[in-house]
Amino acid sequence: MRTRTSLLFVVFVTCLFLVQVAALSPSMAQQAKKDKSEITIGFPMNLTGRMAPQAAGHMQANELWAEMVNEKGGIHVPEYGKKIPVKLVYYDSKSESATAARIFEKLVTEDKVDVVFSPQGTADHFAVAPLAEKYKVPIVGSTAASVKIRDMKAQYFWFTSPLADSFMKALVGLVKDLKVKKVAIIYAQELFTRENLQFLDPYAKEAGFEVVLNKDYPAAEKDLTTLLSEIKGKDPEAVLALCYAPDSFTMTAQAQEVGLNPKLFYQLIGPAAVAYGPKFGPAAEGIACMGHWSPKMKYAGAKEFNDRYMKKFNAAPDYLNSALGFIAAQVMQQAIEKVGLDREKLRACIASTEFSTINGPVKYTGVESSIPGMVLQYQKGEKEIIWPPEYATAKALFPKPAWPK
Repeated sequence: MRTRTSLLFVVFVTCLFLVQVAALSPSMAQQAKKDKSEITIGFPMNLTGRMAPQAAGHMQANELWAEMVNEKGGIHVPEYGKKIPVKLVYYDSKSESATAARIFEKLVTEDKVDVVFSPQGTADHFAVAPLAEKYKVPIVGSTAASVKIRDMKAQYFWFTSPLADSFMKALVGLVKDLKVKKVAIIYAQELFTRENLQFLDPYAKEAGFEVVLNKDYPAAEKDLTTLLSEIKGKDPEAVLALCYAPDSFTMTAQAQEVGLNPKLFYQLIGPAAVAYGPKFGPAAEGIACMGHWSPKMKYAGAKEFNDRYMKKFNAAPDYLNSALGFIAAQVMQQAIEKVGLDREKLRACIASTEFSTINGPVKYTGVESSIPGMVLQYQKGEKEIIWPPEYATAKALFPKPAWPK
């Protein structure tokens, strides 16, 4: 009898405790919301390895964005009813896509960050995108531009950069407008460069260009002198090089060595990188590349971003990666301000909302953004949009001037 009474007493006390805990839970939850002191934002970044030069602008854009947000007290989060500062949590992915994927999982499962930003580069985006779907973590992609995303049917991943078909359409439009007929095409053995070739080839044929050379080369090749000399022997008016940043740096230096100086020298990725202009100085004059943004565009915040970037890093931003990184951060910030940190609400918001950015209004249709592809060119130390005409900040410098002596 005594045992039964004791058992009933234990059950009674346990129930009473649970009732008290339940009564306290709402106030405890409210207190937790009041006590939240920072929003953690995690991402992998290629801080070392061969992709590091073009990742620098992306990383710096993230840092500048966080600084500008925290200067104003942070991001206003509706469910907390206050502004909360942001804290960046990042790890070096070492220019290895598999490492970027492992870092993503660590950020989500171990660090338990509030928000995840995109990695850098097309390959790393593709490595992380399936994980965003698996863990249901919304990510606004930035520095990636593969048309293969159209087949992904992603629900938690969006791509902000224009895609290869858009960039190549702009390039061919420029070449036609300059009345160039004789072109040489070279391309690195990389996913994104081959994808651009997939569109450049038929566009060039349709435009009636005489393609005097169409040749690939190994990714990150250190010696391009033989290939560049071969191009020189073909005497094209335009060289259209589908390359990444490391190849672009090599190509620019070695083209001067062999005396290759076409009237139009287009290098897909590389000239827009933060380090390119300072490295080559006057030799960069007239070099063209893919682009979509300029601080001279009449969009809110574009000039402020450029000026703040130059003041903080003592260098001009990368007009591709820096701008894309900052735009992606702006989109996520506005989505948080609108619906808070709940991931399902963020997903729905990003998929259906038009956002105000330094690149103008941005809206996603499926996984693609509304930003069009353009062509940039170095002119008097600045990168100008020269095509399409409706976005141009300057006329094309053509022919490209001779290399400085």
